[in-house]
Amino acid sequence: MFLLAGQAHAEGQIRIAYQFDVGDILLHVVRDQKLIEKYASQEGIQANVEWKQLSGGAAINDAILSNTLDVASTGLPPLLTVWDRTYGKQNIKAIAALGSLPTYLLTRNPAIKTLSDFGPKDRIALPATTISLHARLLQIAASAKYGKEHFNHFDELTVSLPHSEAAAALLSGKTEVNSHFASPPFQFQELKDPAIRKITSSYEILGGPATLNILWAPERFQRENPKTFIALRKALAEALVFVQNNKAEAAATYVRLENSKLPVSFIQEIISLPDVQYTLQPQNTYKLASFLADVGAIKHRPASWKDYFFEDAYAQGGN
Repeated sequence: MFLLAGQAHAEGQIRIAYQFDVGDILLHVVRDQKLIEKYASQEGIQANVEWKQLSGGAAINDAILSNTLDVASTGLPPLLTVWDRTYGKQNIKAIAALGSLPTYLLTRNPAIKTLSDFGPKDRIALPATTISLHARLLQIAASAKYGKEHFNHFDELTVSLPHSEAAAALLSGKTEVNSHFASPPFQFQELKDPAIRKITSSYEILGGPATLNILWAPERFQRENPKTFIALRKALAEALVFVQNNKAEAAATYVRLENSKLPVSFIQEIISLPDVQYTLQPQNTYKLASFLADVGAIKHRPASWKDYFFEDAYAQGGN
C-alpha cells in the first residue's frame, strides 16, 4: 500500500513508476530479477519495492510531488518540466538514462510524404499534446522548418492517446487518427501494415541517437535514502549488462511482465536493432532542454545536462 502524502519512510522503501514500452526494459529486468532487493541486502537493509505503471508525465509528476511515488521513468520533457518547477525546492533530478531508442512519426494518409504535407484534417496521436516528448519533437521540427515563432505549428493537429490505443486506431483506419508519433514496440507493429509508413523520427529531428526514457527522483529521496539510492544505481548497472548480453531473455521478461500478445521474437528483433542503444548515459538531452528554455516552456535554462542530473551520473558522461 502506498504511504500517505508527506509521510516519511525508512531506508529500503521505494515506490517506482515505469512505462509500458520497451524503452523501460531495464526496469522490467530490475523488477523481475529483484535486483534492488539484491543490492539493498548488500547495503545492510531490506528492500520493499512497489512498482506502478502510470500513463502520462503529468500524472507521474503529481504523484512525485504529493509523495506517493519516489522514483519515476518518463520521457525527457516531463522531467525537465518538473526539474524547472522544483528548482531550489524539491530539486527533482535524473538518476540515469534508460536507453536511446528512436521514435517514429507514422501515417496512413497516402498524400503525406513529408512534414510539410500535414494539413488541417490530419490528426496525429501522441501520449500528451503539447508537453510529451513526441509533442516537443514535433515542435522542434516545426521550429526548424517554419521558425521558432511557429514552433506550435503542428499542435492543433495532435490528440492525446496512450500508444496502445493510438496504434489500434491507426491500424484500424476507422478513426480520425491517421497518424501516430509512436514509440517501440508499437511503431514496429504498425509498420507491418503496408499502408503505414514513416515520415520522420526522433533521431532525424535531433540529429542523432537520443534518450527515450529517463529515471528521476526528488533530492529528498536521495538524501534520506542513500543506501536505497546506491542499490537502485547498482541494480540499473546489472540490468544494463544483462540486456546488452541476453536479448532473448530480456525480450521474454518484457512480454511476460507486460502480459503482451506480441511474440518474444518480435521484441527481441526490436531491441537488437543497431539504432537501439541501451545505456545509462544521456544522449541528445541538452538540445531538448535548450529548446524548452528558448520557447519559455521552462524558466531556468540549464548550463549543461549535469544541471538536471544527480552527480552520481556525471562519471559516465553524457550530453
